[in-house]
Amino acid sequence: MLLPPDQRTKLDESSDTVFYDAPRFVTHVDDSFIQQLTELYRDRLTPNSRIFDMMSSWVSHLPKDMVFEWVEGHGMNSEELAKNPRLDHYFVQNLNDNPTLPLDDQSFDAVLNTVSVQYLQQPEVVFAEIYRILKPGGIAIVSFSNRMFYQKAIAAWRDGSETRRVNLVKSYFGSVPGFGTPEVIAHTPSIPAILQMLGMPGGDPFYAVIAERLEPLAKP
Repeated sequence: MLLPPDQRTKLDESSDTVFYDAPRFVTHVDDSFIQQLTELYRDRLTPNSRIFDMMSSWVSHLPKDMVFEWVEGHGMNSEELAKNPRLDHYFVQNLNDNPTLPLDDQSFDAVLNTVSVQYLQQPEVVFAEIYRILKPGGIAIVSFSNRMFYQKAIAAWRDGSETRRVNLVKSYFGSVPGFGTPEVIAHTPSIPAILQMLGMPGGDPFYAVIAERLEPLAKP
């Protein structure tokens, strides 16, 4: 087992569906983080490819000048997803209740997860689903900072250091045979911690863990 049961718990165990019922038309990280993420997407994503934006919202942070064949969105609030101009289609699903994605095997070139991985209570199942829907050679990019809805983050994330959080995401990829060795990109801010806490621009640390699907889909 990747995580013991107590490490999967949340302070607020009420339904995530209720928690996300009201739309939040805000960005959950600062402009510096968003710029770094957009540039990472520009560097690693392929134009005219198929993208799955998992646990998305009203904005995907994709480069405005890049055109994709298809961008499928997923999230917890239909109003937010409906406002996202980059999505060709979207669906609402609580992955903590049902981690199985209604998507075809090997149907995407890239899977993106932005500042949301900390809420997954069955991460090894979800990452197996990410593997399943990726084409061989496809990549998954999981990005995060130190912000979160604290009451909805799992204990393993909530109580860990930023280094441990990076290692957690690496272990999620490592739990699925067929992913390559994860690559870590980390940019920590140089401004003092007290200014970070006060919301000083450029204060959000940037982390991304990237892994490639190396193997064809295994037959049962």
